[in-house]
Amino acid sequence: MENPGDYQRRVEECVAFLEDVFPFSPDLVIQLGTGLGGFADRIESELSLPYSEIPHFPRSTVDSHSGNLILGRLSGKKIAVLQGRFHYYEGYSSKEVAFPIRVLSLLGAKTLLLTNAAGGLNPLFLPGSIMVLRDHLNFLGENPLRGPNVDSWGPRFPDFSTPYHPELIKIALDSASHCRIKNVISGVYVCIPGPSLETPAETRWLRDCGADGVGMSSVPEVIVAKHAGMDVLGLSVVSNVNDPDNFQPIILEDIIATAEGMQPKLERLIVEIAGRIS
Repeated sequence: MENPGDYQRRVEECVAFLEDVFPFSPDLVIQLGTGLGGFADRIESELSLPYSEIPHFPRSTVDSHSGNLILGRLSGKKIAVLQGRFHYYEGYSSKEVAFPIRVLSLLGAKTLLLTNAAGGLNPLFLPGSIMVLRDHLNFLGENPLRGPNVDSWGPRFPDFSTPYHPELIKIALDSASHCRIKNVISGVYVCIPGPSLETPAETRWLRDCGADGVGMSSVPEVIVAKHAGMDVLGLSVVSNVNDPDNFQPIILEDIIATAEGMQPKLERLIVEIAGRIS
Protein backbone atom coordinates (compact mmCIF):
# COMPACT_ATOMS: atom_id res chain seq x y z
CA MET A 1 0.00 0.00 0.00
CA GLU A 2 1.25 3.47 -0.91
CA ASN A 3 2.37 5.78 1.87
CA PRO A 4 -0.28 8.56 2.00
CA GLY A 5 2.48 11.13 2.17
CA ASP A 6 3.80 9.92 -1.19
CA TYR A 7 0.52 10.80 -2.89
CA GLN A 8 0.54 14.31 -1.46
CA ARG A 9 4.17 14.74 -2.53
CA ARG A 10 3.39 13.62 -6.10
CA VAL A 11 0.44 16.00 -6.30
CA GLU A 12 2.51 18.93 -5.04
CA GLU A 13 5.40 18.16 -7.43
CA CYS A 14 2.97 18.03 -10.35
CA VAL A 15 1.37 21.32 -9.30
CA ALA A 16 4.80 22.98 -9.11
CA PHE A 17 5.72 21.71 -12.58
CA LEU A 18 2.49 22.95 -14.19
CA GLU A 19 2.68 26.32 -12.43
CA ASP A 20 5.96 26.90 -14.27
CA VAL A 21 4.63 25.99 -17.74
CA PHE A 22 0.97 27.11 -17.68
CA PRO A 23 0.36 30.41 -19.52
CA PHE A 24 -2.50 31.13 -17.10
CA SER A 25 -4.51 29.55 -14.31
CA PRO A 26 -7.63 27.86 -15.75
CA ASP A 27 -11.09 28.66 -14.43
CA LEU A 28 -12.88 25.74 -16.08
CA VAL A 29 -11.77 22.12 -16.53
CA ILE A 30 -13.37 20.05 -19.28
CA GLN A 31 -12.76 16.31 -19.17
CA LEU A 32 -13.50 14.48 -22.42
CA GLY A 33 -14.75 10.91 -22.38
CA THR A 34 -15.01 7.98 -24.77
CA GLY A 35 -15.22 8.98 -28.42
CA LEU A 36 -15.28 12.71 -27.63
CA GLY A 37 -11.60 13.65 -27.83
CA GLY A 38 -12.07 15.56 -31.09
CA PHE A 39 -13.65 18.45 -29.16
CA ALA A 40 -10.12 19.67 -28.45
CA ASP A 41 -10.01 21.01 -32.02
CA ARG A 42 -12.59 23.66 -31.05
CA ILE A 43 -10.26 25.25 -28.51
CA GLU A 44 -7.97 28.24 -29.03
CA SER A 45 -5.02 26.25 -27.76
CA GLU A 46 -2.07 27.93 -26.08
CA LEU A 47 -0.37 24.85 -24.67
CA SER A 48 -0.69 21.10 -25.22
CA LEU A 49 1.13 18.59 -23.03
CA PRO A 50 1.02 14.80 -23.48
CA TYR A 51 0.26 13.12 -20.17
CA SER A 52 3.56 11.27 -20.53
CA GLU A 53 5.43 14.60 -20.13
CA ILE A 54 3.66 15.62 -16.92
CA PRO A 55 5.27 14.38 -13.69
CA HIS A 56 3.27 11.65 -11.93
CA PHE A 57 0.29 11.82 -14.32
CA PRO A 58 -1.16 8.37 -15.00
CA ARG A 59 -1.01 7.04 -18.57
CA SER A 60 -4.19 6.40 -20.52
CA THR A 61 -4.21 2.85 -21.89
CA VAL A 62 -7.57 3.06 -23.72
CA ASP A 63 -7.37 3.62 -27.50
CA SER A 64 -10.25 6.13 -27.58
CA HIS A 65 -8.53 8.40 -25.02
CA SER A 66 -5.73 10.50 -26.54
CA GLY A 67 -3.96 11.53 -23.36
CA ASN A 68 -3.24 15.28 -23.58
CA LEU A 69 -3.66 18.24 -21.26
CA ILE A 70 -4.58 21.32 -23.29
CA LEU A 71 -4.65 24.93 -22.07
CA GLY A 72 -6.63 27.41 -24.10
CA ARG A 73 -9.75 29.52 -24.37
CA LEU A 74 -13.36 28.73 -25.15
CA SER A 75 -16.23 31.22 -25.21
CA GLY A 76 -13.96 33.73 -23.52
CA LYS A 77 -13.15 31.36 -20.65
CA LYS A 78 -9.68 30.18 -19.62
CA ILE A 79 -9.92 26.42 -19.73
CA ALA A 80 -7.94 23.24 -19.21
CA VAL A 81 -9.02 20.25 -21.28
CA LEU A 82 -8.25 16.68 -20.25
CA GLN A 83 -8.31 14.86 -23.58
CA GLY A 84 -8.85 11.40 -22.21
CA ARG A 85 -9.20 9.99 -18.72
CA PHE A 86 -8.13 7.04 -16.61
CA HIS A 87 -10.30 4.23 -15.31
CA TYR A 88 -10.41 1.99 -12.28
CA TYR A 89 -10.52 -1.06 -14.60
CA GLU A 90 -7.12 -0.09 -16.05
CA GLY A 91 -5.63 -0.99 -12.68
CA TYR A 92 -5.52 2.49 -11.17
CA SER A 93 -6.90 3.29 -7.73
CA SER A 94 -9.75 5.81 -7.58
CA LYS A 95 -7.25 8.25 -6.05
CA GLU A 96 -4.98 7.90 -9.11
CA VAL A 97 -7.97 8.19 -11.46
CA ALA A 98 -8.80 11.59 -9.94
CA PHE A 99 -5.16 12.77 -9.75
CA PRO A 100 -5.51 15.36 -12.60
CA ILE A 101 -8.60 16.91 -11.00
CA ARG A 102 -6.82 17.23 -7.66
CA VAL A 103 -3.87 18.93 -9.36
CA LEU A 104 -6.00 21.33 -11.42
CA SER A 105 -8.10 22.26 -8.38
CA LEU A 106 -4.91 23.30 -6.60
CA LEU A 107 -4.00 25.37 -9.66
CA GLY A 108 -7.15 27.44 -9.17
CA ALA A 109 -9.83 25.75 -11.29
CA LYS A 110 -13.30 26.36 -9.86
CA THR A 111 -15.59 24.43 -12.22
CA LEU A 112 -15.46 20.91 -13.68
CA LEU A 113 -17.45 19.89 -16.76
CA LEU A 114 -17.00 16.22 -17.50
CA THR A 115 -18.34 14.03 -20.28
CA ASN A 116 -18.63 10.29 -20.72
CA ALA A 117 -20.44 7.60 -22.65
CA ALA A 118 -23.03 5.63 -20.70
CA GLY A 119 -25.34 2.71 -21.25
CA GLY A 120 -28.99 3.57 -20.84
CA LEU A 121 -30.96 1.88 -18.06
CA ASN A 122 -34.09 4.03 -18.19
CA PRO A 123 -36.44 2.47 -20.77
CA LEU A 124 -37.75 5.94 -21.65
CA PHE A 125 -34.32 7.03 -22.90
CA LEU A 126 -33.24 6.78 -26.54
CA PRO A 127 -29.76 5.91 -27.87
CA GLY A 128 -27.99 9.13 -28.76
CA SER A 129 -29.60 11.10 -25.93
CA ILE A 130 -27.53 13.40 -23.71
CA MET A 131 -28.08 12.86 -20.00
CA VAL A 132 -27.33 15.79 -17.71
CA LEU A 133 -26.24 14.21 -14.43
CA ARG A 134 -28.26 15.25 -11.40
CA ASP A 135 -26.89 12.58 -9.03
CA HIS A 136 -24.78 9.42 -9.00
CA LEU A 137 -24.22 6.05 -7.35
CA ASN A 138 -20.66 5.01 -6.55
CA PHE A 139 -20.50 1.23 -6.99
CA LEU A 140 -16.73 1.08 -7.46
CA GLY A 141 -16.27 -0.16 -3.91
CA GLU A 142 -13.59 2.48 -3.39
CA ASN A 143 -13.55 6.18 -2.55
CA PRO A 144 -10.66 8.49 -3.58
CA LEU A 145 -10.88 10.31 -0.23
CA ARG A 146 -10.10 7.15 1.74
CA GLY A 147 -7.07 7.53 3.99
CA PRO A 148 -5.64 10.53 5.84
CA ASN A 149 -7.29 13.82 4.87
CA VAL A 150 -5.21 16.79 3.74
CA ASP A 151 -7.14 19.57 5.44
CA SER A 152 -5.82 22.25 3.10
CA TRP A 153 -7.36 20.31 0.18
CA GLY A 154 -10.84 19.93 1.63
CA PRO A 155 -12.89 18.78 4.64
CA ARG A 156 -12.69 15.28 6.12
CA PHE A 157 -16.42 14.70 5.53
CA PRO A 158 -17.51 16.73 2.48
CA ASP A 159 -21.22 17.34 1.91
CA PHE A 160 -22.73 15.61 -1.14
CA SER A 161 -26.33 16.81 -0.95
CA THR A 162 -25.79 18.42 -4.38
CA PRO A 163 -22.96 16.55 -6.15
CA TYR A 164 -23.85 18.30 -9.42
CA HIS A 165 -24.43 22.04 -9.18
CA PRO A 166 -28.14 22.92 -9.61
CA GLU A 167 -27.40 26.14 -11.46
CA LEU A 168 -25.06 24.34 -13.88
CA ILE A 169 -27.76 21.72 -14.52
CA LYS A 170 -30.19 24.53 -15.36
CA ILE A 171 -27.60 26.18 -17.62
CA ALA A 172 -27.09 22.87 -19.44
CA LEU A 173 -30.80 22.28 -20.01
CA ASP A 174 -31.38 25.91 -21.06
CA SER A 175 -28.38 25.70 -23.41
CA ALA A 176 -29.77 22.55 -25.04
CA SER A 177 -33.10 24.30 -25.60
CA HIS A 178 -31.36 27.37 -27.03
CA CYS A 179 -29.29 25.21 -29.41
CA ARG A 180 -32.38 23.15 -30.33
CA ILE A 181 -30.67 19.92 -29.36
CA LYS A 182 -33.28 17.22 -28.83
CA ASN A 183 -33.30 14.30 -26.40
CA VAL A 184 -31.44 16.08 -23.61
CA ILE A 185 -32.67 14.75 -20.29
CA SER A 186 -31.46 14.58 -16.70
CA GLY A 187 -30.80 11.44 -14.72
CA VAL A 188 -28.81 9.44 -12.20
CA TYR A 189 -25.50 7.89 -13.27
CA VAL A 190 -24.02 4.77 -11.69
CA CYS A 191 -20.31 3.96 -11.85
CA ILE A 192 -19.32 0.28 -11.85
CA PRO A 193 -15.79 -1.17 -11.83
CA GLY A 194 -15.77 -2.89 -15.26
CA PRO A 195 -14.28 -3.80 -17.62
CA SER A 196 -16.92 -6.52 -18.12
CA LEU A 197 -20.23 -5.09 -19.27
CA GLU A 198 -23.46 -5.65 -17.37
CA THR A 199 -25.42 -8.89 -17.37
CA PRO A 200 -29.22 -8.77 -17.74
CA ALA A 201 -29.62 -9.37 -13.99
CA GLU A 202 -27.13 -6.61 -13.17
CA THR A 203 -28.90 -4.26 -15.58
CA ARG A 204 -32.23 -4.91 -13.83
CA TRP A 205 -30.66 -4.47 -10.38
CA LEU A 206 -28.92 -1.18 -11.30
CA ARG A 207 -32.21 0.18 -12.62
CA ASP A 208 -33.96 -0.91 -9.42
CA CYS A 209 -31.29 1.00 -7.48
CA GLY A 210 -32.45 4.19 -9.17
CA ALA A 211 -29.87 4.59 -11.95
CA ASP A 212 -30.80 5.91 -15.40
CA GLY A 213 -27.39 5.33 -17.00
CA VAL A 214 -24.32 3.19 -16.28
CA GLY A 215 -20.62 3.68 -16.97
CA MET A 216 -17.15 2.97 -15.66
CA SER A 217 -15.81 6.48 -15.02
CA SER A 218 -16.32 10.01 -13.71
CA VAL A 219 -17.45 9.44 -10.13
CA PRO A 220 -13.94 9.48 -8.56
CA GLU A 221 -13.25 12.78 -10.34
CA VAL A 222 -16.55 14.24 -9.13
CA ILE A 223 -15.82 13.23 -5.53
CA VAL A 224 -12.39 14.87 -5.57
CA ALA A 225 -13.73 17.98 -7.33
CA LYS A 226 -16.45 18.43 -4.72
CA HIS A 227 -13.96 17.81 -1.92
CA ALA A 228 -11.85 20.61 -3.41
CA GLY A 229 -14.81 23.00 -3.52
CA MET A 230 -15.37 22.91 -7.29
CA ASP A 231 -18.76 23.19 -8.98
CA VAL A 232 -19.47 20.14 -11.16
CA LEU A 233 -21.53 19.45 -14.28
CA GLY A 234 -21.70 16.00 -15.87
CA LEU A 235 -22.89 15.10 -19.38
CA SER A 236 -23.34 11.49 -20.53
CA VAL A 237 -23.91 10.41 -24.11
CA VAL A 238 -26.38 7.52 -23.89
CA SER A 239 -24.87 5.05 -26.34
CA ASN A 240 -27.46 2.27 -26.07
CA VAL A 241 -30.51 1.30 -24.02
CA ASN A 242 -30.91 -2.33 -23.04
CA ASP A 243 -34.05 -4.10 -21.89
CA PRO A 244 -33.03 -6.83 -19.41
CA ASP A 245 -35.98 -8.94 -20.60
CA ASN A 246 -34.85 -8.69 -24.24
CA PHE A 247 -31.14 -8.26 -23.79
CA GLN A 248 -28.94 -7.51 -26.80
CA PRO A 249 -25.14 -7.84 -27.00
CA ILE A 250 -23.25 -4.65 -26.09
CA ILE A 251 -20.36 -4.02 -28.50
CA LEU A 252 -17.69 -1.48 -27.46
CA GLU A 253 -17.14 -0.38 -31.06
CA ASP A 254 -20.84 0.50 -31.30
CA ILE A 255 -20.60 2.54 -28.08
CA ILE A 256 -17.63 4.51 -29.43
CA ALA A 257 -19.36 5.03 -32.80
CA THR A 258 -22.49 6.43 -31.12
CA ALA A 259 -20.42 8.77 -28.94
CA GLU A 260 -18.44 9.99 -31.97
CA GLY A 261 -21.69 10.52 -33.90
CA MET A 262 -22.96 12.73 -31.08
CA GLN A 263 -19.78 14.80 -30.94
CA PRO A 264 -21.04 17.75 -33.08
CA LYS A 265 -24.14 18.18 -30.89
CA LEU A 266 -22.16 17.80 -27.69
CA GLU A 267 -19.59 20.32 -28.92
CA ARG A 268 -22.31 22.91 -29.61
CA LEU A 269 -23.79 22.25 -26.19
CA ILE A 270 -20.47 22.60 -24.36
CA VAL A 271 -19.59 25.82 -26.20
CA GLU A 272 -22.98 27.29 -25.24
CA ILE A 273 -22.64 26.14 -21.63
CA ALA A 274 -19.13 27.57 -21.33
CA GLY A 275 -20.36 30.93 -22.58
CA ARG A 276 -23.11 31.01 -19.94
CA ILE A 277 -20.97 30.04 -16.94
CA SER A 278 -20.11 33.11 -14.92
